[in-house]
Amino acid sequence: MKILVVEDEENVASFIKTGLEEEYYNVDIATNGKDGFLLATSNDYNLIILDVMLPEIDGLDLCRLIRMKGIHTPVLMLTAREDKVKGLDSGADDYLTKPFSFEELLARIRALARRRQFPVEPLRCRDLKIDPATRKVTRSDKEIYLRPKEFALLEYLLKNKNKVLTRTQILQNVWGYNFDPNTNVVDVHINFLRDKIDRDFSKKLIHTVRGIGYVIKENDYNLQA
Repeated sequence: MKILVVEDEENVASFIKTGLEEEYYNVDIATNGKDGFLLATSNDYNLIILDVMLPEIDGLDLCRLIRMKGIHTPVLMLTAREDKVKGLDSGADDYLTKPFSFEELLARIRALARRRQFPVEPLRCRDLKIDPATRKVTRSDKEIYLRPKEFALLEYLLKNKNKVLTRTQILQNVWGYNFDPNTNVVDVHINFLRDKIDRDFSKKLIHTVRGIGYVIKENDYNLQA
């Protein structure tokens, strides 16, 4: 599940991002309304968490602009003021008043997910299976423990099974747009995944396409692994 958080308070944004990633959500951060609008209109998100008090474009206007663009992604509005009615009238689906507990935030996210019935079908590649609902990963019925970022990376690879993904695509979709494009974090985590997913099995699923990126593929083919 991919979430956009539009929040200009650095501590609050970091708190939300860290907590959600620990719950296996994929999170992008925007610190002003203008950047939030650009991300919301150029990417597919399952949920947008939107602060009311924002620079450039405030949260209420941003929500209206998103809806005017025909984007029906659920919006959870964060507010430190009594703007509940205005928030809902602007197109938000729910609101949460600051300060809030992280458990309540998670509960509201789960409620919005149930309301919109986000798909939670298991993802498969040969004998590898991951269940996004339970975060369970198995290969040949052997359960494999993955850390949150490892799980998010594997989920992204499986959602794009048989498609070669560049490091930039992986960075943007798993680590977010604020990440340094020159980092080797993708390669490091691919190695972590290979160690857990492929090491003990004769059939390797994760492959390198030299000079381009990575692919997880079911069928045999001639690529440098």
